[in-house]
Amino acid sequence: MKKSKGKPNSSAEKEFVFEFRAGKYNCILKVPLQFPVQVNISDLHGRLMLLHKIPCYVENELKSTLSSFIEKETTLDYDKEAEVALQRLTTGDVDVNQLASAWARSYAESTLEHARPEEPSWDEDFADVYHELIHSPASETLLNLEHNYFVSISELISERDMEIKKLQERQAAEMDKVMHELGNTLSDHDVNAVASHHFDAQQVLENKWTSELMQVTCIQKKEYQDWVVKLHQDLQKSNNSSKINEEIKVQPSQLSEEADSGARMFEEQPQLEESFTIHLGAQLKTMHNLRLVRADVLDFCKHRRHGSSGAKLRRLQTALSLYSSSLCGLVLLVDNRVNSYSGIKRDFATVAKECTDFHFSCLEKQLEEVQQVLLYARVQRSSKQKEQFEIQKNGGDDKSKSVERNPSNILPGNGCTLNSEFYVSRHSNLSEVHVVFHLCVDDNVRSGNITARDPAIMGLRNILKVCCTHDVTTVTVPLLLVHDMSEEMTIPWCLKRAELVFKCVKGFMMEMVSWDGGISRTVQFLVPKSISEEMFYQLSNMLPQIFRVSSTLTLTSKH
Repeated sequence: MKKSKGKPNSSAEKEFVFEFRAGKYNCILKVPLQFPVQVNISDLHGRLMLLHKIPCYVENELKSTLSSFIEKETTLDYDKEAEVALQRLTTGDVDVNQLASAWARSYAESTLEHARPEEPSWDEDFADVYHELIHSPASETLLNLEHNYFVSISELISERDMEIKKLQERQAAEMDKVMHELGNTLSDHDVNAVASHHFDAQQVLENKWTSELMQVTCIQKKEYQDWVVKLHQDLQKSNNSSKINEEIKVQPSQLSEEADSGARMFEEQPQLEESFTIHLGAQLKTMHNLRLVRADVLDFCKHRRHGSSGAKLRRLQTALSLYSSSLCGLVLLVDNRVNSYSGIKRDFATVAKECTDFHFSCLEKQLEEVQQVLLYARVQRSSKQKEQFEIQKNGGDDKSKSVERNPSNILPGNGCTLNSEFYVSRHSNLSEVHVVFHLCVDDNVRSGNITARDPAIMGLRNILKVCCTHDVTTVTVPLLLVHDMSEEMTIPWCLKRAELVFKCVKGFMMEMVSWDGGISRTVQFLVPKSISEEMFYQLSNMLPQIFRVSSTLTLTSKH
């Protein structure tokens, strides 16, 4: 009969006896052990050596004898339990059929081939339905509805901004009056009270609008998903496809092309762009597309409220590739705090809120999940540091000790530091982007002495690797590793930084062959909008020299 892998049920105390010779003395060690043994054999052996001062030359013999004793006695306990179980079976104390059913049930529950197939989730069902509809004549209707929801949210945000602005103007005027009376009829305590009242009033107003926007977004998402499912069901039930197509095409579109004087419009700025085609690889060469673009990083995320035909095509292209193997990614440079309260993170969160995401969780929820994962990762790293500390106590080098003493360091082997880490958010409500890589950087990227081993550069490598493993075929990368220009970023600084990033990205792209087998990709190098045209064209001339852009060779023959 096959023995169980678990521990015996019965508990008993047995004496372990070990004889050894110390000089001219014969010594006997007797230790009572409780079976089943719950402690680690190595730990028990170590305690016995230390507690009874056993000579080191019998250390291995003691461990071998102890292991054999525990294994032998444990096997005997198993055999006794097996004999008792067989005896109960032969005497009829146990129902054979019931026992066989229990074994069959346990086997089926623990074996993958007998497991029930997982039921598809609502998100998966909705994704399949949407993917089918967006590739049908119903696509225009879907985009029109999404745009109508976008306009509704935009108007609500405009109303919120106007109300907050009016409140701030009233409070500023009131504060001016208070400051004018300071020292006459009012004291510092009165000024502080007015400032506190103003702060509370702003918080109440902002919380009110946040709650209202969240409620409207939830209603839009529910209505949209229900409508998409119903439309798909109606299309499946109908037999006259031409009639359905006609009905879909005449759905009223509120995509107005006329400019509204009161509407918030994104002005189209002249955008500089250069495109190149390259072939990379040692033996099997893969074709890639490279672009150098001068634009604001959020231009790839914003929707135009009164968009041109080009904006509509971009929106359609983004929707068509939402559930595909050709996703678009964007690298956003942020600090190491996972929130949306300051800087570019706040601006990006504002853009993400302007249009309801009908497929994924809102940005705030995704950031909360990232924070939970980050806390778990820190716990894991802390436990590894403790393990490293235990190793060093038994004999380790000074390097491991210095790592353990500084809890902000990552143990060797993880291959990254805090500033080279990134987190990912998914979006269906951005103009040209499905995936945003939030790359954590610090002020060091503004210095001119970073190298190819800098955390920001290694973060780009890790991002490109994720792009290969998760079907992101188009990725936009900040070429200078900054989103805004500053005084220290001179022409030599820009040229040196661009050369470094170009060469590193080229090396990473050549590594892609081993990551994905060689798939054609598009890499967009983004430079800040404030950069000069002269600097842009200098960078444009540098790119083909580093990547060795393909050129057409014309052959002529003389007759």
